Amino acid sequence: MPSLLLVVFLLQLLIHLVNTVGAPVITELLWTLYNKLPTSTSKDAHEQIRLQREVVRLKREMNATSSQDEFAKWAKMRRNHDKVLAQYDEKTNSLKSFRETFNRTTTILRWLGTNGLRFFIQFWYAKNPMFWIPRGWVPRYVEWILAFPRAPTGSVSVQMWGVACATVVQLVGAAVVATLVLAKRGEGKGTEKEKEKVPMGGRDTGGDGRRKKEL
Repeated sequence: MPSLLLVVFLLQLLIHLVNTVGAPVITELLWTLYNKLPTSTSKDAHEQIRLQREVVRLKREMNATSSQDEFAKWAKMRRNHDKVLAQYDEKTNSLKSFRETFNRTTTILRWLGTNGLRFFIQFWYAKNPMFWIPRGWVPRYVEWILAFPRAPTGSVSVQMWGVACATVVQLVGAAVVATLVLAKRGEGKGTEKEKEKVPMGGRDTGGDGRRKKEL
């Protein structure tokens, strides 16, 4: 069985990732994965995507066709577009109610697996010390804060350990994001310098050619 210290840390990491990526993105990803399985809605979902692409294709062809010069062709495209659009709307409405149920279920399960589990652990292990602090290392009031709310004095409670893990995860995440941003900016500046060097070299070559002609 994994250590409770590790479980709390991984749980805080999971919560941070969910908050960073965003609930709508995760729900959309789960919906896509769900429809890739042989479920009752997978066929309808694939058909909806096909109809959506067909609507976009017909719309582009209509825009590329002149309604004055090629009216017969444009009118035929318009009829096909309206027919496919009606099928797409019908398929979307049939999936709408199930999609709403899926979104609610996903939201509940996501909350139970993150914040719900965190609250349960904090309640169930509220009196259990995560680890002990050597006596005399910190003042008495600090020992009381680290043991808050119900852990033995001189130990670190699960609540305080969770706060510490969340703080470390946020700091490391911010540092990683800042590093990636700086790296991208450095690459962009390097590319701009290389682009600036090419015209300068071209001008120098032209100058040498003019000097040779003058000679």
